[in-house]
Amino acid sequence: MSRRSYDSVKRALDATTAGLGLVLSSPIQAVVAGAVAKSLGTPVLFRQERPGLDGKIFTLVKFRTMRDSDPAHHIVTDEDRLTRLGRVLRSTSLDELPTLWNVLKGDMSLVGPRPLLPAYLPLYSAQQARRHEVRPGITGLAQVSGRNLVSWDDRFDLDVDYVERRSLRLDLKILWATVRTVIVREGISADGEATMRPFTGSARLADESA
Repeated sequence: MSRRSYDSVKRALDATTAGLGLVLSSPIQAVVAGAVAKSLGTPVLFRQERPGLDGKIFTLVKFRTMRDSDPAHHIVTDEDRLTRLGRVLRSTSLDELPTLWNVLKGDMSLVGPRPLLPAYLPLYSAQQARRHEVRPGITGLAQVSGRNLVSWDDRFDLDVDYVERRSLRLDLKILWATVRTVIVREGISADGEATMRPFTGSARLADESA
């Protein structure tokens, strides 16, 4: 099966799996929503614009894991803002459950390059920008290869590798590896960061232009 043909099959599988996942996870989501509301108040959902297929902007939804910035109390960085509950939700990926709505709607896929920030779009090299040739995923090849411990350049290499090799077999392999990664809680954050350092441009391009 060609990659283009697989994309159509994959979309059907994504919609079916996401719909079933939303139904089955609804009791868990209700409990998490209550815990977030008690810890952080409302809204319980975090919404942020992210670029998807072909760079088209969509609104990503997740459970909130961070308190609002409060410079007066020295709560400014992501690491400061991340709550104890938020750390648990992130380490278990329970904060990602509402993202199944994005998969059901067609904004995302179960497997693909993780959706990053719109501000990063002009910073990509032509090769790195190929990550937008497919729908972004809840999990991906980079996430099962070290999550947030992988450098940006290596992460983008893995993203493009996925674009070029995507198949049902690879997706199933990534999903299985994701379960293991969540269970052992590997690579949740880079050193000194709540998740990963912001992307400011490719280190390789900087080296080449020096």
